Amino acid sequence: MVLAKASGFHLDLHAIQRTLKGDENLPPRQSYQRTLGAHLMNVRRMLNVPRALLLTCALAGVATAGENSNEGLLELQERSGEPFNDLSESQLEAFINGKISYSTPVTIAGGLGPIFNKTNCTSCHGTGLIIGGTGTIAVTFFGGDDKGSFVDLGHLGGPVFQLNSITSECHELNPSEIPEASIIVNHVTNGALAYGLVEAIPDATLFAMEDPFDTDGDGVSGRVHVTQALEDEVPVDRAGRFGWKAQIPTVLSFSADASLGEMGLTNRLLPDELAPNGDAALLAECDTVADPEDFADENGLHFIDRVTDFQRYLAPPPQTPKNGMLGEQIFNNIGCNKCHTSTLTTADDPELESFLRNREFKPYGDFLLHCMGTLGDGVRMGNAFECEMKTPPLWGLRWRSVMLHDGRAANGNFEDKVTTAILEHGLFGEATGSMEAFDALSSTDKAALVRFLDSLGRVEFDYDGDEDVDILDFYVFAECFASDDVISPEVPCAIGDIDQDGDADSIDANFFLQAYDGVLEDCNQNGTPDLLDILDGTGTDADQDGALDECNCPGDINQDGVVNGVDLANILGLWGTSDPAGDVDGDGTVSGPDLAFVLGSWGLCQ
Repeated sequence: MVLAKASGFHLDLHAIQRTLKGDENLPPRQSYQRTLGAHLMNVRRMLNVPRALLLTCALAGVATAGENSNEGLLELQERSGEPFNDLSESQLEAFINGKISYSTPVTIAGGLGPIFNKTNCTSCHGTGLIIGGTGTIAVTFFGGDDKGSFVDLGHLGGPVFQLNSITSECHELNPSEIPEASIIVNHVTNGALAYGLVEAIPDATLFAMEDPFDTDGDGVSGRVHVTQALEDEVPVDRAGRFGWKAQIPTVLSFSADASLGEMGLTNRLLPDELAPNGDAALLAECDTVADPEDFADENGLHFIDRVTDFQRYLAPPPQTPKNGMLGEQIFNNIGCNKCHTSTLTTADDPELESFLRNREFKPYGDFLLHCMGTLGDGVRMGNAFECEMKTPPLWGLRWRSVMLHDGRAANGNFEDKVTTAILEHGLFGEATGSMEAFDALSSTDKAALVRFLDSLGRVEFDYDGDEDVDILDFYVFAECFASDDVISPEVPCAIGDIDQDGDADSIDANFFLQAYDGVLEDCNQNGTPDLLDILDGTGTDADQDGALDECNCPGDINQDGVVNGVDLANILGLWGTSDPAGDVDGDGTVSGPDLAFVLGSWGLCQ
């Protein structure tokens, strides 16, 4: 079976079946049937298969260009944690296999430890259902201090403290127990979204943005962290871009470094174990698996290769609305964009995958080192000084539970955390001017700025911001659809104005169906999804549950398609309560009229 995407990409559904460990029970494709819809949604959620690949064919006319519209140029933005929409079948397979490796715990026999922080990548790099996103786990760095200079304590197990060990004998001392460790800081783990795009930024682009001596006098003097990739047989200077200090230049190097540093998994690029607190004799007693522990699979790929594929093929988070918000103008006016550069373009390199090549994207970060004054972490890493931190991209900001490198902006709602994060940019650093400019803004302008930042990571049509598109979002969209008001990027209806033409129309409605996380029904079998019938007035849905009133079977309490003794027992069991499950007539009490509905509807639902 093949499902086609509007762009022409095809997905072999049998490949997904094989990935689901031999599940050959997928039902045949039937438009709007609950069985297929539910299974496809399960497949998408388990594997992050792009929704466009699974739904477009089931929706006649969805995402198809109209004669006088730009709809053919549009597609839904990928959600955080999903792959790029336009992966080939082999690339999608690599993404799925990489995601499995990313999420599967490494065992002791498989090379875990002897000292480690977590057993898999997802434990650190993930938030809720967003695998690969920014986490909440903090990794502890430690070192000594020599008159303000960081002293590497590698001989004592530094600079990274591993919290766990495979045996108690291997356990590391906490840095607070090491007298020489006068600097102890936490780093919240970075997200890995769209690492393929970040890696594909030309070094020349990053060097062109740096201004190490502040020659333009604007107080901002970012510079490239020049480093080397672990995979280079002959060391070559490269522009770093990964890690809080931009100390790593490639995704493969990042994967190898994190595999060893966080899980104790030695690999072909870093084949030597980390000794507990630098004690080689103790390591000899604790380490029982031959190094390197990361071995090639039947396809010749190592663990670090598979997780590299996953991270490179992760799509960027959405931004909704895509542009035009007043808050972004304010963001630029107060100088935030001097470091948080909105737009970059990848290299036009024929060796890159087509979906990564010469692609413009909006990370809101320059990936350069900036001296942050008191916001610096005090750690010297590679060529990065103690006060310097890499500008992290702001994409996906709205779903980060903590902000800043050490997670200090963690309390309150989104506005509270954003405000804390901005104000912490002050004191003796390059962002002091922007912090002061923000502090001087009116409350109205601050609110506009926060709304813009809240767009970074918002799913299209997700009006309530809960990371899914459900029936509650449909009824907000329906209000926007029925309204004659012009939709500007500042109003909530803009979240569903996909083509940003100032209204919620049939084009947007078709895209809503594609984004919808529920099951699309056609209960009246007229060839149109019930949600569209509700939108255009063909049908009604008084209780706003997404089902046409004409299809309701009010006495079917347990919704099994038949009104029988089970439903009667349910009514009697709920008698006198206000439980909506038994309150068929919606008067607030389960009573005689509800019993009458059950008795009057006895038998199979029509």
